[in-house]
Amino acid sequence: MKREKAVLPFLFAGLLILLYSCSEETSKTERYIGTRISNTLQMLKERKVTAEEIIIEKELLYEQYTLEDKYPYKDTVRRFQWDKIKEKLAHLETTQLVHGKWGILQNYRNGNGEAPLVRSYKRNEYKRVADTIGVERFQGIPLYLTNDTVTPERYGRDGALIKIWHNSTSNFIRIETTDFDGEWLVPKRYVKVVSDTVTFRHAIIVDRYNENIATLEKVGKKWLVRSMNPATTGLHKPPYQQETPLGMFVIQEKKYKMFFLVDGTTRTGGFAPYANRFINGGYIHGIPVNAPRTTFIEYSASLGTTPRSHMCVRNATSHAKFVYDNFPALETIVFVIE
Repeated sequence: MKREKAVLPFLFAGLLILLYSCSEETSKTERYIGTRISNTLQMLKERKVTAEEIIIEKELLYEQYTLEDKYPYKDTVRRFQWDKIKEKLAHLETTQLVHGKWGILQNYRNGNGEAPLVRSYKRNEYKRVADTIGVERFQGIPLYLTNDTVTPERYGRDGALIKIWHNSTSNFIRIETTDFDGEWLVPKRYVKVVSDTVTFRHAIIVDRYNENIATLEKVGKKWLVRSMNPATTGLHKPPYQQETPLGMFVIQEKKYKMFFLVDGTTRTGGFAPYANRFINGGYIHGIPVNAPRTTFIEYSASLGTTPRSHMCVRNATSHAKFVYDNFPALETIVFVIE
């Protein structure tokens, strides 16, 4: 019995040494695996899909009011900027190389709270606070540097696609935007988390310069053009009309009828049919119907001419319905270019 008791401390010590060795090996293995994963993610993040790799073919599903690749407008020629469109689609594919949790920045009508003042700001022509990049505080999302959660550095736009890396604190999420470089902290209430399984295979390109719109769907390795139509974008005209912002956004919601107000009042002025909201109060929709009229209007001669909406992108009503029916919310990217 005494001999057994005398041996126990040695056995226990040996066990500790063994466990420590195993622990050390396990720790080394975990560090090795963690390093390999980190390096692989970094390689994927550095991998860029190029515009030359993007294959675009026409296979229209909506064939009314279809425009040619180049077409006359007054004494000029307008076009679909396929090279630029390929660049945007390459950017979209690059963002999806490293699979992660997707999110959307949201603050429609300041519904998630007015954003705090950023470090440097100004008042724009609309007499609204904006950051130095021009993104407004109203309906904006505060983006904080990763080492400062006191004062936001800039504003993000409602509807912007983001990648969520991990929660930083109980109140903030660490994100990476798809529009500009860097990682940021954003309060959780401004982020809508999208399913991990979403793959963005639907894209809409709105061209402010040429006043046209193209819809595309990725099938296999090709991006198929589903429609090519005239459109009318937003006009920069304070205090009520505002240009359609440039950038990359997600269709967030759909409304069969989007009711709008008469400028400067709380009175309903009419509605826009088949509305697809992608930023703030910006929708892709059909021809506006002014009260007291209640029936839809199919087409307007102003489509494809000059900007004249309040921020939205007007389409022929049947084309807006095509987008409404075939380009799903939370799964469709909208690029606004010029």
